[in-house]
Amino acid sequence: MPGGRLTQQERQQIALGLADGLAYAEIARRLERPTSTITREVMRNGGPTAYRADLAHRATERRAHRRRQAAPRGAEAPPHVQGRDAEAVREYEEAFTALLMQQGLPRMMSRVLVCLYTSDAGSLTASELVQRLQVSPASISKATTLLEGMDLIRRERDERRRDRYVADGDVWYQGMVAAARSHAQLAETARQGVTLLGSGTPAAVRLENIARFVDFVGESMLRAADQAREVLHAKPEPPSADSQPS
Repeated sequence: MPGGRLTQQERQQIALGLADGLAYAEIARRLERPTSTITREVMRNGGPTAYRADLAHRATERRAHRRRQAAPRGAEAPPHVQGRDAEAVREYEEAFTALLMQQGLPRMMSRVLVCLYTSDAGSLTASELVQRLQVSPASISKATTLLEGMDLIRRERDERRRDRYVADGDVWYQGMVAAARSHAQLAETARQGVTLLGSGTPAAVRLENIARFVDFVGESMLRAADQAREVLHAKPEPPSADSQPS
């Protein structure tokens, strides 16, 4: 499997594959590259509908040039824990970021979220995020504000009264609850249309089916979130005397 950066010819093959409707895995197989490499390349350069080989190649050269210029001035990103393959970790983080972008999250928000997920500390300050991601404080401020608004992270104060950003199980629980509430609002709005359009009409039946569906999904999400939270937060009981081996 070839290593190193993608060549311009490989980028042209990616563009042709996307135009033919090929999946990332198939394009990767033809180029003998990891699927994560193709996914990351496409998502960081406009996505499958806007990818252009020549533009992607020039953008990569510009990013490499900026990194070379910034390296002597900027602080180095903190090294990964000893024993981990730093290159493999970086590949994983970029693939994870590309996946979140595929699901509709903007790039910087995705990068911040992945950085929090993969941090051993479990939380990071704004300055730590700036250092790790090598971006401006304004970019971090905007991304964390939007992520907070979506209930994907939360903000805490540490002993030095610094804001720390956290993305843990409780955040996921709150996000699921917020999503369930959004489903309930959708169902309520759909049922308002049933009354307005006249019960029994084709449009009213369609809206009633939408309301019933999202009601069921929202209630199921709440039940699953409560059950998962209870199970994951439960402390294991100490073994009884009868269960201990003789």
